[in-house]
Parts: sequence; structure tokens; C-alpha cells
Amino acid sequence: MARWKFVAVLLLIGIGWGSTQPLGKIAASGGHGPFALIFWQLVICVVVLGVITGVRRKGLVLTRRAFGFYLVVALTGTLVPNATFYISVARLPAGIMSILISTVPLIAFPLNLLMGSERFDWKRLGGLALGLTGVALIALPQASLPDPGMVAYLPLALIGPAFYAMEGTFVARYGTAGMDPVQAMFGASLAGLILCAPLVVFSGQWVSPLQPWGRPEAALLLSSGLHALLYAGYVGLAAAAGAVFATQTSYIVTAAGLCWSMVLLGERFSGWVWLAMVVLLLGLTLVRPRLRGVAGAGAAGVEDATT
Repeated sequence: MARWKFVAVLLLIGIGWGSTQPLGKIAASGGHGPFALIFWQLVICVVVLGVITGVRRKGLVLTRRAFGFYLVVALTGTLVPNATFYISVARLPAGIMSILISTVPLIAFPLNLLMGSERFDWKRLGGLALGLTGVALIALPQASLPDPGMVAYLPLALIGPAFYAMEGTFVARYGTAGMDPVQAMFGASLAGLILCAPLVVFSGQWVSPLQPWGRPEAALLLSSGLHALLYAGYVGLAAAAGAVFATQTSYIVTAAGLCWSMVLLGERFSGWVWLAMVVLLLGLTLVRPRLRGVAGAGAAGVEDATT
């Protein structure tokens, strides 16, 4: 019976996270700059994770290693990938963004090979080849995207997954400085907020929360709150059911992202896009390594699954 409960929680988390892609597109449609969206997203995440941290009575870790972790994860897991996400999602279908996020483990594999933390494996190389084929199925056929001109934004959209892969590689190699996942991401979110504040001000993208709210602002609030809450749920699932089981959310997030994009945005996709999703998920199955524990998966795996 407990296993079915775990499956239900897994589905709930994956389906919820899948909604953050189209919600992000709605948030970006309001004309606000990417740094403004990131700033208020981080404010919401800091508040939600701060409350959870307070309830758990586990405060911030203020060691030198922890500060290094906060800085690296804030840059590679939030500021750079979220900036490219908001720019890209304003121009690409949210469903395409949901598919591209599944390339994170595919990009991480060659990164780990270069760093010497992974051994060469023909099966995983085949998974990487399938992943590249999946991206090509989106980029090359003229009938795959609503507008062929959207192809120009695919490289920008892939910057986010590349930085998530760097983040995951960093955490896998150096750990979380002795912190549990909630502490680690609370600190990283707070560091990201501090770094983002001057970017918002000096870029002229500041947006007052006191202005009239519309659909984009509501979407940002909902997306950010969901991300923080579902992250906490993911950590609990990983602790109870194991990290390998919990990371299956990656598959659900991709499929759910496509479905949510159809429901919330009315997006429709060609057969090439559906084929690309299948090919990419097959590649993900071959490339994904076995995880050794909850801590590494909690800190990096969640960010690898969704923005």
C-alpha cells in the first residue's frame, strides 16, 4: 500500500512541476524583464523555503564551504538558466521548453566524462546520440515548429539545461557542504536574491509589487510557490522512497509540461515534436546514471528536472 502512495506522490509532483513551464510563459507575456521575474520568483521561494526551514528548526549554514555552494548554485541553477528561460519561453512554445529540459542528463554525461567522474559507456553514448537526434527532430523539419524562425532561439533555450548540468556536476563532485537539500536550496535562493537585486535595479527592470496585478503576475506567484512546495515534497519523497525512485519525476515533468501547455495555452504540436519527446526520453533512460543517495539527488536532481 505504501508503494502506491509513493507512486501517487510521484505523479502529483511531476504533474505539478510540469505546469511551471506554461505558467512561466504566461508570466513572461506581461512584458517584465527576465531579472524582474527572477527577483520576485526568488522572493517567493525564499519566503516559502524560509518558513519550511523555520518549522524544521534548521537554519542557514554559514561556513566557507556553504557560501561557495550558495554562490555556484545561485549562478548555475537560477540566475543564468532562468534568464535564458524567460527570454526563450516568450518566443518558443512552452511545450518545446518542457521537452528541452529533459536534455540536462544528456549534457551532464559528456561534462562528467571530461572531468573524469564518469567512465565511458557505449550504452550511455547511445543515449546521448538519441538525445541529439531528438533535438534535431525539433530543429530541422520545417513542420516541427509553428514558425520556422523559432529555430534561432533553440540554442538560447539549451543554455539553461547546460547550466543545470553544470550545477548537477558540481554538486555530485563536491556535495552540499554538509547541508540537507532544503537548507542548501534555501541558502542558494537567498544568495540568488542578493545577486539579482542590483541586476534588477541597474538594468531598469524593477517592477513594484504594488502595481495592479494581472494574469502574468498571478502566474509568476503560482509558479514560484509551486516550485518551492513541490521541491520540499520531492525531498520528502526521496527520503522515504529513495533517490532513484524520486528522480523518475523527470519523465512525468516533460510529458505533463506538454499536456499543461495544451490545456493552459492551447498549444498544439506536430508529429515531429511528439516523436522528439519519445526519442529524448529514450535517450534519458539510457544516459541516467544510478544515484547513490538522497543528498546529491535532492540538491541537484530537482533543479535538473525543471526551472
